[in-house]
Amino acid sequence: MSGTTTSRRLPAAGAVAALSLLLCSLPPAPAAADGTARASTVDVSTAAQLRSALAAAQPGQTIRLAPGVYHGSFVTQRPGTAAAPITLTGPADAVLVNDGPSGSAPSCPVPTAGWDSGYGIWLYGAPYWRLTGFTVRDSKKGIVLDRSPHVVVDGVSVHHVDDEAVHFRRSSSDGVIRNSRISHTGLAQPGYGEGVYIGSAGSNWGCHGDSGGADRSDRVQVLGNRFGPSIAAEHIDVKEGTFDGVIRGNAFDGTGISGQNSADSWVDVKGNGYLIEGNTGTVAAPAVFANGYETHNPSTSPSFPNGCGNVWRDNVSDLGGLGGYAVHVTSTSKCAGDPNVVHASNTVTGALKGLTNIAVTP
Repeated sequence: MSGTTTSRRLPAAGAVAALSLLLCSLPPAPAAADGTARASTVDVSTAAQLRSALAAAQPGQTIRLAPGVYHGSFVTQRPGTAAAPITLTGPADAVLVNDGPSGSAPSCPVPTAGWDSGYGIWLYGAPYWRLTGFTVRDSKKGIVLDRSPHVVVDGVSVHHVDDEAVHFRRSSSDGVIRNSRISHTGLAQPGYGEGVYIGSAGSNWGCHGDSGGADRSDRVQVLGNRFGPSIAAEHIDVKEGTFDGVIRGNAFDGTGISGQNSADSWVDVKGNGYLIEGNTGTVAAPAVFANGYETHNPSTSPSFPNGCGNVWRDNVSDLGGLGGYAVHVTSTSKCAGDPNVVHASNTVTGALKGLTNIAVTP
């Protein structure tokens, strides 16, 4: 044999070691700030696939709906993170329908085996989600958020629901609903057919309050949405115990407001420190309509002022000869330390009484 060779085969053990070195030199898979691996897009086209995806959702994941009608109960308790929110998205012709409710309901709403809430999509203990593009209809309630702060609802359509369309509940703070369309609510219970419902009435804090206190669904923003027609209750109902939200750039069509359960305005503000600006509102018969915007000051336990410190500016109201004031402030004495403010930049036409019942601020 010749004593010279130009190459030789690497032993198996050496090959493994070399491969290990190569793999160690590659960059790691992208990860969220909390260290969890970013998940990929999950495409779904059936109700069963959607339920499975909601049950297994991971931070950073996108669940993408194909066009079609999805019948069933759709609920998730999977949290996203600030750095890696979870997205449920689809086109407008991806439609969620809940044919419930059914089964025995618990004393306070919580996902329970054998009970279907009837909600179109329900986030429970699921912060940092993005709900975009799709439609919810023919359900008891449309979109319900419980203990789910930092959720963004963007470009959805909710219509033909028995009660309210979108509810920020159980301290679902820092949420946003924007660029969305809401109509035809309260088909079964007109007095409970709100467009967007922020917080909970004090009488329901036993279920929906935070550690025995108020439902602190604070700092919710309602931006650039189209409301109506045929929203049977208030287009936006801001409940007592909530603070510092923003209602901006929305269009309200009050045709079809029912007047039931004191539902007789576009926006009813019982919370504190809300900025209401740049909205437009119209109303035409049939409608039971008292005023465009109203404040109320319910007593609560724990006790604190409600319906105070809210500001209206740059809103355009056409009351169609049906309503009294564009902005009606129920009490000034109950908010003496934190008054409501109506700026002169608001305008009104078709009012039976005028712009507002309080002194206008320049």
